[in-house]
Amino acid sequence: MMEQVDSISIATSSMLVELNISCWTARKLDKKVSEEVDTAKNTKVKAGNYHKHLLAGNPHLDAVNKYAAKVRLWNTQQTIPWSDNGGRIVTMENLFSGGYKAQLDTHKEEFEKLAANFVSVYPTLISGAAFQLGDLFDREEYPNPDSVAGKFKFNYTLIPLPTSGDFRIDIGEQAKNELMQQYEQHFNDRLNVAMRDLWDRLHDCLTHMSERLASDDEGKRKVFHGTLITNARELIGLLKRLNVTNDPKLEEARRDLEQALTNTDTETIKESDYMRENVKAKVDAIINKFNW
Repeated sequence: MMEQVDSISIATSSMLVELNISCWTARKLDKKVSEEVDTAKNTKVKAGNYHKHLLAGNPHLDAVNKYAAKVRLWNTQQTIPWSDNGGRIVTMENLFSGGYKAQLDTHKEEFEKLAANFVSVYPTLISGAAFQLGDLFDREEYPNPDSVAGKFKFNYTLIPLPTSGDFRIDIGEQAKNELMQQYEQHFNDRLNVAMRDLWDRLHDCLTHMSERLASDDEGKRKVFHGTLITNARELIGLLKRLNVTNDPKLEEARRDLEQALTNTDTETIKESDYMRENVKAKVDAIINKFNW
């Protein structure tokens, strides 16, 4: 369990970011086909639904949705969890020095560009959909371009992280103290979850490295991608910027991993049995050193 920390010091060194990205899925429930399937299969009840992709086989919309998924994943990596409704902690260091806000603005610009490109060709894609969908095609199911454009949104909000003393309501002192104590517990519970997330990321990284750097049952080197090392180096930087409680153990583990990868690179580890075994030994030592 993490030691209790000062909520004010955390709040002054961090903010909450709420990122909302929405896309048009172009999926539509086809009630007629659903009924036809039930009839063909002799079901006695409504057994399922058939959803068709209005732009099936077309890459333009997929490009927008895949980019949105990429940004959501990136945001998860750059922040740590806080609230159930999606708000996540971003440290001031990562917000500015780490380039988080600049990258987020770049992602927003690229997303809006992809969405605009899709909307611009959308009318011509409908004709292609008629060919692709055959008897499933229904022109009435396709919204007008303005309506489709409104379905793509990329918004984010940066808000202060509240502290237990931040109660702007007129209540009795006893009730206020109870609320403050309740929120202090809530704050520390959330912070425990956030810091646990960082430890889990590190553990996943280390165990994956250990597994890929080991030899197989026949004593042969296992194949690993260059991202095994580059992802570890990226995590080393993130852990330094996202350690909101300045957890000394987490910083020690981070430094140990940083040291394990000093003066080596992917190609060296791939080509040298000695370096491969050396890095694995250091990674295993980190795994065994801490109480995960």
